[in-house]
Amino acid sequence: MRVITQERLGGPEVLTVVDAPEPRPLPTEVLVRVRAIGLNPLEARLRAGEFPLIGRPPFVLGWDISGVVEDAAGTWRFRPGDEVFGMPLFPRAAGAYAEVVSAPALHLVRKPASLSHVEASALPVVGLTAWQGLVDLGGVGEGDRVLVHGGAGGVGHVAIQIAKALGAHVITTARGSRRKFVEDLGADEVIDYTAVDFTEAVRDVDVVLDTIGGDTVERSLEVLRPGGHLVTAVAEEDAALVARYEAAGMRFSGIGVDPDPVALRGLVDLVEQGRLRVHVQETFPFERVADAHRLLDGGHLQGKLVLTV
Repeated sequence: MRVITQERLGGPEVLTVVDAPEPRPLPTEVLVRVRAIGLNPLEARLRAGEFPLIGRPPFVLGWDISGVVEDAAGTWRFRPGDEVFGMPLFPRAAGAYAEVVSAPALHLVRKPASLSHVEASALPVVGLTAWQGLVDLGGVGEGDRVLVHGGAGGVGHVAIQIAKALGAHVITTARGSRRKFVEDLGADEVIDYTAVDFTEAVRDVDVVLDTIGGDTVERSLEVLRPGGHLVTAVAEEDAALVARYEAAGMRFSGIGVDPDPVALRGLVDLVEQGRLRVHVQETFPFERVADAHRLLDGGHLQGKLVLTV
């Protein structure tokens, strides 16, 4: 079996395809023959040593997978030949940059026929982040005003669609060149952040979903209505900032995404209803993972990047 391992920090040749023993599933786990792997900015941070969640190299990156069950002896939930996708084990290492992955059955769901393996592998991390931020934390409902920062990115472009499906009026920030893309996803208002200060363009927002971080988090306080809620997917909860939000009568939450089969099935329902699609900017063959990470490092992606196996 081939895996992609990081041998050292920094430099253009940090990711290498090597041979490794095939994993063996534990009870309640299944062995998945991987067809596609979704890439996420978090993996670039891990590779660069900025977020030592799973230790120091060498290690195998990756969480988003879509593939075919090869061995399901430890569980009744799946059978060999089932097409599945998910985000196993997060935030523990899943070793998903591999041809074969052993994953808890509860962290996977069946792939809908309407999604290719490439599309399915691009969905779990961004889809679950958006779902948990808007549905579980934000409690978004009919008629709410929702601001999605970074609407053209991985989390953002899915969040726009989920918020629309919940009946919200969706405002998003995006580059002017991405206006049509986010409008086609359902955005009701688009703020070109390169030309307009969002704090001067919008007011009375019920929920802000932040995917940018930095001073965007602090400045978002200005656009919330009394009792509004800021949910950030990238910034840690800062005690002083939380206190400032609470003093202003607002709520502040940081979200760390969890494996969640119920939410995954909710995403699948939206896909099958034609209310959610995932955009893949570019795919790379397994051996070109370093090229994919160079593009990932550049930021400003439209949707997701995917490795094909």
